[in-house]
Amino acid sequence: MPEQTASATKQFTITRVFDAPRDTIWRAWTDPDEASAWWHPAGVVTPRDTVELDVRPGGRYRYTMIAPDGSEYPTAGVYREVVEPERLVFTWGMPGDDDAPVITVTLADLGERTEMTFHLVGIAGVPGDDNVYDGWASAFDVLDERLEARPNDGGQR
Repeated sequence: MPEQTASATKQFTITRVFDAPRDTIWRAWTDPDEASAWWHPAGVVTPRDTVELDVRPGGRYRYTMIAPDGSEYPTAGVYREVVEPERLVFTWGMPGDDDAPVITVTLADLGERTEMTFHLVGIAGVPGDDNVYDGWASAFDVLDERLEARPNDGGQR
């Protein structure tokens, strides 16, 4: 592959359909209580007191994932675009990372279900990489399990 196109391939997309209305999935991305419950792969935790979200263009966020062995993974970024309840664009990386990857989350309303398209530019990822792709895919599994375990939203489902 020619060198000049290598950076263009450092990206991946994960598309999932969640059995929840779009506003519930929007809240999962923008409410710190919700984010702390699933912004991590299975087996890892994100303590609520580490989560700060200022969900507006130019607003910052931060959170820290803690692995079972006690390793900490601080993460931070800046919201570039916020279009409630359908689109979020934000940087994602280590605190102070000036060249952080950019994530775009698009939520399509399917009535009582929501199609989420998660697109990350700046890191190449593939299923089975035991890295960023698999980490996010696992986090989406955690979110799915959380949605399945919660009582019906006002009797809607």
